[in-house]
Amino acid sequence: MAELDRDALRQEMTGWRRDLHAHPEFGFQEKRTAAFVAAKLREFGLDDVTEGVGGTGVVGTLKRGSGNRAIALRADMDALRITEQSTAAYRSQNPGFMHACGHDGHTTMLLGAAKLLATEGGFDGTVRFIFQPAEEWGKGALAMLDDGLMQRFPFDEIFGLHNMPGLPIGHFETCAGPIMSAEDNFEIMLKGIGGHAARPHSSNEALVAACALVTNLQTIVSRRLSPADISVVSVTELITDGTRNALPGLARILGDARSFRPEVSAEIERQMRIIAEGTAAAYNVSAEVTYTREFVPLQNDAELVDEAFAAAKRVLADVGVAAEPMTGSEDFARFLDHVPGCFVFLGNGEASVPLHNSSYDFNDDGLLHGTNFHAAIVRQRLGGEAGK
Repeated sequence: MAELDRDALRQEMTGWRRDLHAHPEFGFQEKRTAAFVAAKLREFGLDDVTEGVGGTGVVGTLKRGSGNRAIALRADMDALRITEQSTAAYRSQNPGFMHACGHDGHTTMLLGAAKLLATEGGFDGTVRFIFQPAEEWGKGALAMLDDGLMQRFPFDEIFGLHNMPGLPIGHFETCAGPIMSAEDNFEIMLKGIGGHAARPHSSNEALVAACALVTNLQTIVSRRLSPADISVVSVTELITDGTRNALPGLARILGDARSFRPEVSAEIERQMRIIAEGTAAAYNVSAEVTYTREFVPLQNDAELVDEAFAAAKRVLADVGVAAEPMTGSEDFARFLDHVPGCFVFLGNGEASVPLHNSSYDFNDDGLLHGTNFHAAIVRQRLGGEAGK
């Protein structure tokens, strides 16, 4: 089969990535992005391209040889509600939205892999290219699964990747077992009786109780959970109905909790309810706790982690030791309820600003590294000549 010019592919991918960066779209609104992806996949000559999976998701299918195994590769497509602070020519043209997490790069790397594998082959079986919407708020993977992803496009295992600021370009990391945490969200409503700021004794205000509760919640991790269990409880908002000279009768505390085991998540919720009710009683107000689970822990399959390291060593010069688990969350984990899989990190450059920063930009120097890894793991797992 034909062989792609890697320099030409890299330049082409840079153009795709910058076009996607200039046109960010929020979760389940990725209509332009999905159309761009589908058009490219058809241009590459894939056997099937299906749009509208789980809303705005796209699935491309590529078959070679007679093998009956299928491997899935997944990229996320959605952007964030952040106003971009950049002077780049390709900066966001959609005010209030930007690709601040590198999903434009992830989409481009997977498109590059689709073109490379469609042109060069080197595997025996089926590849599913999954372009997922709405990762940022944890709904896209479930939407695709609820739309029959596994029944309509079956596969035996799945791989995904994410860029990582602070790691050198081309640097590869992953680990077996838990690698990314669950994310739980909570809201605690404290209700009392508001009143005049000059007469606190005649009211039953909620703000002092809320301040005490914010402090008390910090004891969940420090005093009520085992130090051996990694967990985080963060209060991110405190909102009241008070004003300059009026004591609030209502206070809302919002935040999130991170953990790696369902048992720890359950204990965080239990302790939060105990602390909220106890603190409210001490200040003579009422407490109502709403606790939801948005992301589940991401657990890598140990065998596939070994396979990922082996594939990376074939195509990348900088393969690190096992990554440390991180308390960020990823809805790629939802696919792992159905098949084994592996999620990996690729460096975005040591000078890269953090993810979700208004000045973040995906480093185009990393594009070909992601494409090469995708192709290598397919060839290795589907037993083509290049994988032997």
